Amino acid sequence: MKDIINNLSLHKTLSKNEAKNILINISKGKYNNSHVSSFLTVFMMRNISLQELEGFKEALLELCIKIDLSEYNAIDLCGTGGDNKDTFNISTLSAFVTAGAGVNVTKHGNYGVSSSCGSSNVLEYLGIKFSNNFDFLRKSIEKCGICILHAPLFHPAMKHVAPIRKELGLKTFFNILGPLVNPSFPKNQIVGVYSLELARLYSYLFQKTKKNYAIIHSLDGYDEISLTGATKIISRKEENVYEPNDIGLTRSNPKSISGGNSIKESAEIFINILNNKGTNSQNEVIFANSGLAISTALGISFNEGIEKAKESLLSNQALKTFNNLKKLC
Repeated sequence: MKDIINNLSLHKTLSKNEAKNILINISKGKYNNSHVSSFLTVFMMRNISLQELEGFKEALLELCIKIDLSEYNAIDLCGTGGDNKDTFNISTLSAFVTAGAGVNVTKHGNYGVSSSCGSSNVLEYLGIKFSNNFDFLRKSIEKCGICILHAPLFHPAMKHVAPIRKELGLKTFFNILGPLVNPSFPKNQIVGVYSLELARLYSYLFQKTKKNYAIIHSLDGYDEISLTGATKIISRKEENVYEPNDIGLTRSNPKSISGGNSIKESAEIFINILNNKGTNSQNEVIFANSGLAISTALGISFNEGIEKAKESLLSNQALKTFNNLKKLC
């Protein structure tokens, strides 16, 4: 590892195979924590290359516990995090609204590392139990239209990295990898990223697959459709920049979509929105993100997807979906 870090400090990059092998060795505990921490730090100081990202992705997917839910034609809604915006749990709420609209969801998520409250933190607090049991996950998606794939249960090889990431408490390349390594290999995916350069990298990766996708980056730095300004959306067919009024929604103030200061506060925001007690800004951000997911999965227009998202939330279908999943747990 010393040689690897020395080479990286000289601004050299890894080949795809080198990146893959290094991550496999990290997962086997072959390097000490100081070396792993230094390795992670390199990628905080410079951008990751396409070859490095492909290698890291292949390693994690090769090592993960795979789950075949392909018959459900599901979608994942997952952001990279790392945008330092500390919004409420937009993609997780949007997952339940999407499921409430009749689109199957396999939601990949984890505890917060670079944020105060990740997807798994808020769901666990609200009584959702995590499992990697295939029968349970299939039952979840059949009865509720959604199943939760808690990353540590499917990526046990990363147990050596988890404590280091937690100690660092900073954005690392594992933030970038998270949305790329859903163990159910969904056919449809919405991904929010924190930079335009990363949006381009994701686009290059997804173009090599048969995945139906949309990549989101709000131009003021959010890894989701924040409605605080214009949003760049890249799909297989096209690239567009949307202002909030282009999709019939209102521009938001950043403070209006901020998250709680604790897991408890984040959970309260989550439940309030599901119970139709959210603010207009909170609701519209959910309509935008789940609307894009619905339109991507069903092959309908963005505006049609937003209308279906509104119906799902306002008719309490999203809440029913959440309650059904909680009962199942």
